Order: sequence, then structure tokens, then C-alpha cells
Amino acid sequence: MTGGDVAGVKSVPASPPAPLDWKFSQVFGERTAGEEVQEVDIISAIEFDRSGDHLATGDRGGRVVLFERTDTKEHGGSRKDLEKTDYPRTRHPEFRYKTEFQSHEPEFDYLKSLEIEEKINKIRWCQTASGALFLLSTNDKTIKYWKVQEKKIKKVADLNVDPLKAVGNGSIASSSISSVNNLSNTANGEYKDKSSTSLNKDFSAGAIQSLRLPVVTSNETSLVARCRRVYAHAHDYHINSISNNSDGETFISADDLRINLWNLEISNQSFNIVDVKPANMEDLTEVITSAEFHPTHCNTLAYSSSKGSIRLIDQRQSALCDRHSKLFEEHESPGSRSFFTEIIASISDIKFARDGRYILSRDYMTLKLWDINMDSGPVSTFQVHEYLRPRLCDLYENDSIFDKFECCLSGDGKRVATGSYSNLFCVFGSSPNSTEDTTLEASKNPMRRQVQQTPARSLSSSLTRVVRRGGESLGNDTTLDFTTKLLHLAWHPTENSIACAAANSLYMYYA
Repeated sequence: MTGGDVAGVKSVPASPPAPLDWKFSQVFGERTAGEEVQEVDIISAIEFDRSGDHLATGDRGGRVVLFERTDTKEHGGSRKDLEKTDYPRTRHPEFRYKTEFQSHEPEFDYLKSLEIEEKINKIRWCQTASGALFLLSTNDKTIKYWKVQEKKIKKVADLNVDPLKAVGNGSIASSSISSVNNLSNTANGEYKDKSSTSLNKDFSAGAIQSLRLPVVTSNETSLVARCRRVYAHAHDYHINSISNNSDGETFISADDLRINLWNLEISNQSFNIVDVKPANMEDLTEVITSAEFHPTHCNTLAYSSSKGSIRLIDQRQSALCDRHSKLFEEHESPGSRSFFTEIIASISDIKFARDGRYILSRDYMTLKLWDINMDSGPVSTFQVHEYLRPRLCDLYENDSIFDKFECCLSGDGKRVATGSYSNLFCVFGSSPNSTEDTTLEASKNPMRRQVQQTPARSLSSSLTRVVRRGGESLGNDTTLDFTTKLLHLAWHPTENSIACAAANSLYMYYA
């Protein structure tokens, strides 16, 4: 009798959830017909915060753009209250442009004669406090810690005295001059002020009460982004990952050969916890491609390599984690190896499931789901680009084979998603026996209607343009366009909603 059997009655395994019906919700920054995409507007990072009420994107121009959820506010109450009603099931989540700021600027390293791009590689939300939003953003070399909060705009009103009594209007001054002219020489040689009565009236206690001091008012508010910390000069190679720790105090940053541990409050010091750099660089066989903290265990983190392996490390074992506690990799049969084997095996992204039990990895051809308690192989493998295997030579020639696609999991862990070419993204069911396999084209949205645009901002991000519409159906065109690719996407932490980036446009889908 299995653990699920009761009184000799065999338990029936739970059936996998039904496939979701995905619908288009919103698009920000969509191009008009014939409009050319500017390189600086291409989105390079995307991230929901823990509540799902805020979404951040970074672009190649070094800007960070924030979006805020509005449908819960417009209908009153918190999301938890709304979840008790039919509202979340009958209406899609809706976001609006909130603010943007210039996070990074292009730099030049004169010592190494190296140009440092302003492109945002990763964004990670930190814990909120006192209504302020905190997040980390990084380019190739420098990490910045930002605080975004509403500030009241102070204006000075009532700058002068009563206009009827103001010197600037000439009333008091003129009365003083007239008072002098009214002075006359009396017969006994004494001067008498004929207008003393009027002067006393002008400067009486009642007149002094009419003097109004400047008043500072703050009726309007404005969002202000302020850089709290700059974490620099700690990486010799390009930073590919940053990840917050569950302790709320530390985070890691990873480049090709090292992983550093930082304290959020200390910007001039970090600890090197992983170093895979060999004594002789000619002996280098693999590099670090992605790193992430465990969502609940502050001592555990995982990092992936260009050889297709994932290493789980425990910081309690040693200060320098040069030995892993677990290794996850899938060996390919020797007969199937080719020139492209190691290239397509390189893992471009890893994500922990929300409960920390599973790790999702994305290489060029597949998505793989790993159970951290089982290192013999992945528990599920999802074929994403298997149909491209005969074209690997062409993909190598045009460098598409080196594209780095991201991956994400739903909050309940029942589904996984990743992007592909022609602005396609795929959703797979990760539950046992699930056959869910949905492919959507983010940019194919007929019957759109234009809505009012956000006023132009000084940073002129293309994401200030918004389009919304209802559901859609996709065509059957399977011709791939390798110049358009959906590399970045994120799953809402508590709902079946996906935000994905195609070039300079941010597309929102829900189910």
C-alpha cells in the first residue's frame, strides 16, 4: 500500500490542471507602422516585485522604467479582498506607467581602454519600507541601489504684504512722502505734523496684522528616484547576475569567473565567495552564466555554467565556496556529440521555484526542471528549439546560437515559460502528466485601439506609449524571424500573468 492509500483503497493521482487560455492585456511602447527601433530603447531586463503590484524594466540606454498596477486601486480594497470576489477572474490585471530614471551612463575605463555600456543587465527588487520602493540595477561593471518614493513639491505662496499696503505698490511709501510735505513751520518755531493722524492710522496695530509672511505649501507630489549606494570596482568581467538574499540585508553579484557577496549598507567592500578562475587562464573550461539565491534559505545559492551544469552551494560550509554541495547536470551520449554540443548546452538563465524545491534552467534548446533533492537528472525537459537542430550551422554563422533566453515559473510552480524567435513565447505545464504546451506571439495583436498617451518625459522612453485591447487568436505562420527574439520575460508572483519584452515593447498577457 502506498502512502496515499487509505484502508486498502488505492489513491488516484491528481489530474494535471487544464491548459490556460491566454489573452492579450496591454502593450507599452509599441512601434507605429514603419517606425524604426532605436537601440537605446530595446528592453534588456524585466522584473516583478514580490507583491506583483510593481513592474520594472531596464533598457540598453541605461534607463529604468517602473509600472504600477491600477485595477486593484480603482476598484478599492486590497488584492486579497478582491481575490475573495469574482473580480480577478472577470477582469485582467492592468498596469500604468509610473516613472522612469536614468540608472547608468556610458563610461570609459582608461586603465583598460574599455568602453562600459550603460545597458541594464539585471534588475532586482528589494524590500519596501515606509511606502518607498527599493531596487538594484546593474550594467556590466557597476551595481546601484535605488530608492523611489513620493515627495511633496513645496511651493512658496503669499510672498508679500497686503497689496494695498505693500511698499512695492507705492502706498506706504507715498503716504510717508506726503507726510513730509505736510509738515509746516508754526509760528512758535515748532514743527507740527499735519498728517500724524494718518501716519498713526497707517502704522496702527490693525495695519501690521495685514502683513502676511511667506507660506510654504505642498499640495502636489512627485516621484523622486535617488541613488542610495553604488557598488563598483569589484568585477573584472561583465556582471551577468544579481540576486537578493531572503535575509533582506545581502545580495550577490556574479560575473564570468567570480561571485561576490555584498551587504546592502556597505558599498566599498564585498566578499568573494565563488572563484572559478584557474591559475593559468589557458586551463579555463567553463564560466559562470547565472546565479541566484534560494528564496527562503539565506545560506544557499545556485549558479549555472557554460557546460550545462548547476551547482548548489552552502555558505555554512566555508567562507570560499570552492566546493559545491550538489551538482546537477545531464550527460549527453558520446555518439551524439558535435561541434555545437557545448555551445547549445550553455545555461543562459536559472530560476528557483517560489518554494525553493525546484530549479528551472534554460539552455539554447530546452527548458529543464530540476528537483534539488534529486541530482541524477532533470525531472522534466521541455523542448523549445529542437526543430532548429538541423539549422545549427546557420545559427552559428549569424551568431543567433549565442542568444541568451530567460525563463520563469508561475507562483504555484505548475507552469514554466520561456521565449523564442519571431517574438514567440512558450508556456508548458510542469505538473506530472501535463500536456500543456502553448505558444503565443507577443507582437501579433490585431484589432487594437489606441488610448491616451502618457505625457512626454525628459528621458523620452518609448515605454510611455500604451495600447490595450481584449483577447486574440494567433495565426499558424511558423516561419521564424531570427532578427526578432523574445529574450526577457517575467511571471507575476501570485497570478497567471506574464510580462514579456520584444525589442522596445513590453507586452502583458493574462489567463
